[in-house]
Amino acid sequence: MPWWGSAIAQNMSVTVPPPDPASPGALPAIGTTRPVIIAASHGWRAKLNHAARDLGETFRLWPLVWTLSLFDIRLRYRGSLLGPFWLTLSTAVMIGAMGFLYARLFHQNVGGYLPFLTVSLILWSFISTVTSEGATCFTQSESMLRSMRMPHSLHAARVVVRNLLVLAHNIVVVAAVFMIFHIVPSLSAFSLVPAALLWCMDAFALSLLLGIFGARFRDIPPIINSVMQIAFYITPIMWNPDMLAHRGLARVLVEFNPFFGIMEIMRGPLLHQPIAPFSWLLAVGYSALLCLFAGLVFIRARPRIPYWV
Repeated sequence: MPWWGSAIAQNMSVTVPPPDPASPGALPAIGTTRPVIIAASHGWRAKLNHAARDLGETFRLWPLVWTLSLFDIRLRYRGSLLGPFWLTLSTAVMIGAMGFLYARLFHQNVGGYLPFLTVSLILWSFISTVTSEGATCFTQSESMLRSMRMPHSLHAARVVVRNLLVLAHNIVVVAAVFMIFHIVPSLSAFSLVPAALLWCMDAFALSLLLGIFGARFRDIPPIINSVMQIAFYITPIMWNPDMLAHRGLARVLVEFNPFFGIMEIMRGPLLHQPIAPFSWLLAVGYSALLCLFAGLVFIRARPRIPYWV
């Protein structure tokens, strides 16, 4: 039996009794003196092997993930003149309108606040979109899950690659703001490479985890949207964390915010801001917990996903 069909065979037991010698026309059969039991292995080791093969197949089929992600973007902006650059244009207009206003409200220098706001909003847009779309990655692919033999984790990877392409379009806004304010990346920008890899790993684990819960409990997507709205206001996105330098408890709460560390390791190198080792420690620690929990849930729930959707 193929590894992807193990869910069908779980807990299935069929007993084949031997033929009755006294019945007319009964033919002797070899190996029918004992009952034959067909049962699938459903232990943790078998589930772990199936989950590992699923993930391996997803990485092997990365051209398919890329093609499906491009198809999603083309389908979303079909018939428009600018395509995904409409999102880039709307982001630029929003940053331009909000930057000068909030710089005045927070008594910040425009030259320092506007680049901070630009990088923060674009990075947060990626996090928020991956979170909301990841919660529906399996339910949105219901027809493919039921009609095609493909790894389940491919649908979570599809969400990540699709949003990475959108993020690449929005990088144009960051480049334009940096050119206006004469911000030149320094050598610290090389730390963006491990930070970007950590972001991709977290996005994939988060999409996989929330997608499973979203398939099992249909209340998860609206709950996630509400939680992300709250997280937007308590995370230093619109306001600079330096504003809480003399507020002890508030500063501690912000620093232990799971989104703060992951934002700092990407935002700091771009804005020439020093990154505290504590931020990297928190980012790596939260990422390890997220990946571990997502892996355990995926190992446990992977065979049930087609039935939940």
